[in-house]
Amino acid sequence: MTAEPVSASFCRALPKVELHAHLSGSISRETLHQIWRQKKNEEPNLPLEDPLIGMPPGKMQVDIVSFFPLFDKYIYSLLNTASSIRSSTLSVLQDFADDGVACAEIRTTPRAVPSSNITKDDYVSIVLDTFAAFNAEQDKMHARLILSIDRRNTLQEAEHVVDLALKYADKGVVGVDLCGNPLRGDVSLFAPAFSRARRNGLAITLHFGEVAESGRTAELECLLSYQPARIGHVIHMAEDVKKEIQRRRLGLELCLSCNVLAKMTAGGIGEHHFGEWRRTECPIALSTDDVGIFESSLSNEYYLAAKHFDLSKSDLVQLCKSAASTIFGGEEEGTRLAKLLDAFVASLSAQ
Repeated sequence: MTAEPVSASFCRALPKVELHAHLSGSISRETLHQIWRQKKNEEPNLPLEDPLIGMPPGKMQVDIVSFFPLFDKYIYSLLNTASSIRSSTLSVLQDFADDGVACAEIRTTPRAVPSSNITKDDYVSIVLDTFAAFNAEQDKMHARLILSIDRRNTLQEAEHVVDLALKYADKGVVGVDLCGNPLRGDVSLFAPAFSRARRNGLAITLHFGEVAESGRTAELECLLSYQPARIGHVIHMAEDVKKEIQRRRLGLELCLSCNVLAKMTAGGIGEHHFGEWRRTECPIALSTDDVGIFESSLSNEYYLAAKHFDLSKSDLVQLCKSAASTIFGGEEEGTRLAKLLDAFVASLSAQ
């Protein structure tokens, strides 16, 4: 492999693995605008501002407090029919595929839409049907689904998420997640739900130490007791928790731009904790989190990592292999990714 500087085109061509993307947060503003325009034509008095105005591209400043209301105010208000859920999901999958993503394990919290008589079960089914159709029409990217428990949920609601994950495990659901506003909720409530998920063969990933308030040792030790295979963000924690993560060699889903732009970390990209975790034996999956909001594609995340941490092309290939080793999609999918990466390296050597 050549020692030329890493380019944006190299990062786009690299067969990448996306493991920490939220479905609703990955919808582009243009897609939201198109859905808004269609609804506006049908309902001229629609009391919702054009997302291109309310969420201006390249101009939004979002922190952990202002981030979550965006979903209730714009995204969920627009995605309130089966057709809008399908079209937005398809646009997300196509955007990732166009960016050179070879495997995407995308997460979503099951939600009901009473105005359209859509239950949580219906919602998951609509998303999975869209995933299946997309996977059947092309072989460039394989998409799988992770169902999320929101920190605001009751135990009963969390158990229902696990019910749905088990029901649809043979349709493309590969795991369960814990997500939501890190300033809310008592995560210890969910122990029975995650225990049942694990006993029944579902993989577990958790949002972990996103902000100082959710980085208290008692909470993080509780989360580690759920025996996750991967954890996301991994920002705020005591040294003994870091050592335990390293001892377990947990997969880390790290999001550069999201953490910096939302002020979850201090400093810029060059000060991101990716640099610290990269020196450990924990496999790392660079991820986008909410590309629709933070506007940084996965290929751009790889480019930023190369630029700010002096990574070579070989380093980026190894990062992809590292991410591929932590997928929930199974051994066959892991083998496919390994072959793709080997073929990619071989093509570079032949140039």
